[in-house]
Amino acid sequence: MNSKCQRVELNDGHFIPVLGFGTAVPLEVPRSKIKELTKIAIDAGFRHFDSASVYKTEDYVGEVIRSKIADGTVKREDIFYTTKVWCNCLHPELVRSSLEQSLKKVQLDYVDLYLMHFPIALKAMERCKEAGLTKSIGVSNFNRRQLETILNKPGLKYKPVCNQVECHLYLNQMKLLDFCKSNDIVLVAYGVLGTQRYTGWVDPNVPILLDEPVLCSMAKKYNQTPALIALRYQLQRGIVALNSTLNEKRVKENIKVFEFQLSTEDMKVLDGLNRNLRYINVSQFAGHSNYPFSDEY
Repeated sequence: MNSKCQRVELNDGHFIPVLGFGTAVPLEVPRSKIKELTKIAIDAGFRHFDSASVYKTEDYVGEVIRSKIADGTVKREDIFYTTKVWCNCLHPELVRSSLEQSLKKVQLDYVDLYLMHFPIALKAMERCKEAGLTKSIGVSNFNRRQLETILNKPGLKYKPVCNQVECHLYLNQMKLLDFCKSNDIVLVAYGVLGTQRYTGWVDPNVPILLDEPVLCSMAKKYNQTPALIALRYQLQRGIVALNSTLNEKRVKENIKVFEFQLSTEDMKVLDGLNRNLRYINVSQFAGHSNYPFSDEY
């Protein structure tokens, strides 16, 4: 089956599908659940899979990707696979070994995108790209100031292709998006549908995004689910949107995001829902000099 996903070009010439499937699962859910969801996602047309060593699901996701390559459903070059280096591996010599461990778990020769989960080590990331272990390198959870520091680094070989950040209707990241676009950096959004199920990471008292009345009435207007409206909003802003769900029906539903378009007026209405609400603020890192969420954006 051909992918239904559209792609955008990164600043290094590679292409990324604009709709991605996230492979983190909450602690109380068996890791193996991601196997059946990944299989359903590939069959539905997803080709972009976002993972990380800290998710502890890479071996399951890799097993499904390899089986789908073996049975001819996809070729390796059809799949866009992202992994990330976690905060405890940012010492330069650990950056490459972390990537090699991810490749061993997923059993692929290379990843398509390797991200720094939080701001710190760049030179070692560049060496991973030069070694052919990753096609592209990017960053995650960087604010504008931290991006500028990297972009102004003397001897910078490879500009980050993307910045993966929390972004949704309640935190639309308008200023950061404008900055990224002006520097040819793709903004990749996680938490697009809200992230209530990650207990321990998310304040249980925050409002549930998909219950937002404006979103629900717009979903009725377009005869779509609130999740599809929230996803479509991001794609029309030029954002790469990651979604993850434990519901098999929703996996198949969410790929339908390419089948309709929101009007300019409705996009403005959705812009107006922003309230700078961050679901995931990793407050345990708040005292660190590189903590990214103290700045306005």
